[in-house]
Amino acid sequence: MSTNAAQTMRKRAPPQGDEEAGAELKLGEFQDVDALTHSEAALVINALVAKRKMDKDSKRVNDSEMLNKTLEYLDHFARFKRKENVEAVERLLSAHPELAKFERAQLGSLCCELAEEAKTLVPSLADKISDDDLQELLNEINKHRGYDG
Repeated sequence: MSTNAAQTMRKRAPPQGDEEAGAELKLGEFQDVDALTHSEAALVINALVAKRKMDKDSKRVNDSEMLNKTLEYLDHFARFKRKENVEAVERLLSAHPELAKFERAQLGSLCCELAEEAKTLVPSLADKISDDDLQELLNEINKHRGYDG
């Protein structure tokens, strides 16, 4: 590499934090922060947008490209559309305090069919919940997908 090229290259920023969602959750400052499923996030953001549209003092609501892309993403990936189903899934997940908030949000967003799949995608579940209990939870979660039409 020439010295001229070396002088014009930007240095990479060092990685931020030690966050890792592996066999052991290392979420740093986000360890005990509430985490939302994609479906919960969609409900919150859509409710906020609807409120702003009704607010007479509010300017154009959907003029943000980031907001539009976020809504599009959530519309595509939210597994549950109806508020009743989102709330029911949240109740099912909250009944498992042994799981971290992040793990519950992952299970509610991924909607895995099998306990083995869930433990592969969320490795920190391995020693927290038995395969049978996890499978029962996944079965209950997936029942609500059928009611979302």
